[in-house]
Formats: sequence, C-alpha cells, structure tokens
Amino acid sequence: MKRTGPTNYTWRKTIRVLRKASKNNNAKIWRYVAELLGRPERKRIVINLSKINRYSRDGDIVVVPGKVLGAGSIDHKVTVVAMAFSKQAVEKVKNVGGRVIHILEFLSENPNGSRVKVIT
Repeated sequence: MKRTGPTNYTWRKTIRVLRKASKNNNAKIWRYVAELLGRPERKRIVINLSKINRYSRDGDIVVVPGKVLGAGSIDHKVTVVAMAFSKQAVEKVKNVGGRVIHILEFLSENPNGSRVKVIT
C-alpha cells in the first residue's frame, strides 16, 4: 500500500503532535491546522507578508499552516507562527519588532490555541 500524506519527517511529526495536542487540550484550532498541513504538496499554503499585514493588527498572533514569503511589507508588530519562512520574511518581521516561531515551539507556549488567527 502506498503511503499518503507528507513524506517529510518534520511535517509528519508536526501533524501528529498537533492532533494529539488538539485532543488533550480540547483545542479544535490545532486539529484544523493539522488538516491544512496534511494536504498534498501542490495544495500547500504559501502566504506573503502583505497578506499578513492586511489581515492582522498590532500585537496579533498569526498562524500560517505552510510557508511565509517576504513579498510585501509589514508595518506593525506581529507574532508569525509557521512551518517555514523565507530569509527575507524573517528579516522584515524582526525589523518591526515582531516574532517568528515554528508551530511546534508555539504549541508549547500556547497549548490551548487561544487568541490566534489562522491565515490561509
């Protein structure tokens, strides 16, 4: 039988941990993020900073179940949580005083998933 879903070990581990955290903490948001991460590679989410800037405010926590690219600009402090980041995106977010965190690191900080926006 052929394996379905992501073949990358980090992606599979992240999906497994998110599903477990969703069940243990009764946090449906992590189940939703795990489902988005489990999509085929051609349907994975790639978000530019301009979209994050448009849909967030100062001090928001934004979860991107995919990759964040550096196209566009950001003009307020925001915490961006994602699986992957381009170098340019990391630089731009840090220049305005924001934070860049991997999903698994953020999960240990906020296991309930409260005050989080998911951008797809």
